[in-house]
Amino acid sequence: MRSVRTVACELPVEFVLSHEVSVPMHAALRYEADDPYAVRTVFHPPGQDVTVEWFFSRDMLAQALSGRTGQGGDVHMWPAVHAGRDVVYVALRAPAGSALLAFPAYDVRAFLRETWSLVLPGREADRFDLDAELAQLLAGS
Repeated sequence: MRSVRTVACELPVEFVLSHEVSVPMHAALRYEADDPYAVRTVFHPPGQDVTVEWFFSRDMLAQALSGRTGQGGDVHMWPAVHAGRDVVYVALRAPAGSALLAFPAYDVRAFLRETWSLVLPGREADRFDLDAELAQLLAGS
């Protein structure tokens, strides 16, 4: 069994209600080298007793530092300035509702640098033994 290597951090985000109003909260980002394409994000919406969890593409998060990503999907990201600082906006859309979050670009960049120290961009497929994965799938059928 491979050891799971992870990068995890908690960072302040803004839940953006309008151009003038946003609510501070925290989000936890987690990256596992054994799931090299995904970043797990968990946050607690203000005034709610629930935890919301989303999975983003690590590449999408990295691309959002310099341009718009996610056209046509449930997750859209883009760089901007919010309240005088560089942010990555993350727009989430689900049947239950939608949310706009502002992640500090500096923290996103630092988090991604740490993930890249575990698995370099473009080398994610090296983490998989496709023959073993296929054998396991076939054994289960």
